[in-house]
Order: sequence, then structure tokens, then C-alpha cells
Amino acid sequence: MGRVTVRQKVLRIRDGAVDERPDTLAVEEPLEIRLDGSPLTVTMRTPGHDFDMAAGFLVSEGVITATEDVLATRYCAGTDEDGRNTFNVVDVTLAAHVPAPDTSLERNFYTTSSCGLCGKASLDAVRTRAQWPVDGDPIEVEPSLLSSLPDRLRESQRVFDRTGGLHAAGLFDTEGRALVVREDVGRHNAVDKVLGWAQRTGALPLRGTVLALSGRASFELVQKAWMAGIPVVTAVSAPSSLAVELAREAGITLVGFLRGSSMNVYAATHRVQVPAELSSGA
Repeated sequence: MGRVTVRQKVLRIRDGAVDERPDTLAVEEPLEIRLDGSPLTVTMRTPGHDFDMAAGFLVSEGVITATEDVLATRYCAGTDEDGRNTFNVVDVTLAAHVPAPDTSLERNFYTTSSCGLCGKASLDAVRTRAQWPVDGDPIEVEPSLLSSLPDRLRESQRVFDRTGGLHAAGLFDTEGRALVVREDVGRHNAVDKVLGWAQRTGALPLRGTVLALSGRASFELVQKAWMAGIPVVTAVSAPSSLAVELAREAGITLVGFLRGSSMNVYAATHRVQVPAELSSGA
């Protein structure tokens, strides 16, 4: 696996004092994902949990849904000028029963760490139907549990502590226990790493779970949750209009602006169990 952080000298200015000192930065490097030996996409990511990320990408695109759908995942030869393996090429071998993905899945150009949908031919190609419906998931959560998730997610962001420059996605149960937390320079990569963990451990579909995001909730992240069967998505920042529309269509409980005891519930509000004494009656 490649380096997750690097040290670089920076000019630091603080309260009129100037000095030079090393700073720790999060690594951003390309990862090429191949499917049965053929190039599929290139994305910018933070090295680490690359096999999870490749599997999660395939889950979110509807290519695979179970552990047995993948025969093998391996690093291929991706070398630098000195001939050393950069661990920047991952090849996924699908089982014989898995249909080849539609050609629209192939990216027309590389995906940046901030855009998980770049190169898609059309919105219709993105709005894939999920394998598992979530609108009937009976999970119920209390506001106090939701309020605790940002801090619980932050506690697991070890690389963020050193760099201050990574997004995180965490999967929690209804007791607030973290099932898995992943970090990456890209929001969509962090979620893919969570979904890939679920695929590789046989945990799909992720019924009765909550996906917590360290940033905002975009359309693509809600779509990824839907593809994995996640019924509740929370974010510390704002959702986009498309994210809200998709959450309402899918029946996903979408919570934004989750800060302290405050939050906005944008979709499937029935899962958030507001105590009667706090209800406005509206």
C-alpha cells in the first residue's frame, strides 16, 4: 500500500511570527480500477483500503451485490520511474455468473477526488435502481443518537488528526456503535470504502444502519447509500436539492446540518423518534 501522509516544508505565519517547518499532508494519488484485466476508471484517492474502494465502486454502480460476485482482487504492476510498485492499479476478477457491466459505466475521463460522477453520459445512467428497497426498513433512531454521530465519527479519523484534510464516512448501528469508518480526500471514495468493506465481509444489504458523513450530502452519496440498502444518511453540512429528491424517492431518511442537538430532517422523517414533549405538533 502507498503512503497515506507525506511531510513537506511550509512557510508558517502565525501572529506576526514567521518560520519554516514540516507539515503533514494527506496523500492524493490516482487509482486505476480494472475489471477482468480491462481498464474501467481512474480516480484520485488517498491510498489505503483500495480493495474496499474498488469493491464499493462496483457495488454503488450495481455491478456486484454479494461477496461471491468477486473471485479475486489484486494489485497490478503500476511503477514509478525507479521501477517500484506504486500500488495504484487494482484489478477485480468477477465470478462467471456476474454479467459484464454496461459500457456507460466506463468513465470518459478520470474522476477527481471531489467528483464521483464525472464522465457519466447522462443522469439516467447515474440513477441506477437499487437491488434492495429501503423504504420499508423499520429502523428507528432518536435525535440524541444522531447528535452523537459526528463526534463518534471524528474520534475514528486518525489521519485527519495529522493532516486536517480528509473526509470520513462511518457506518453505525442503532446503538451508536461504529461498524466501520473510512477516510479519504474524496467524499465519494470514503463511502465506497465503507460499501466495499460491507461487500467483502458479506454484510450487504446494510439494513438497520446509519451512514454518517463528515461533510455535505450530495446526490451521489445518497445514491451509494441506496445501492447498499442503507436506510438513514446523516451529514454535518447541507444536502443538495437532488440528494433530497433522491432520498424521498428511495425512502431514505436524510439528515443534514447535524451539529450538536440541532439538525434538519429532509426525507423519511418518520424514522426519527422525536419525544412528544419536544414535538411542535405541526
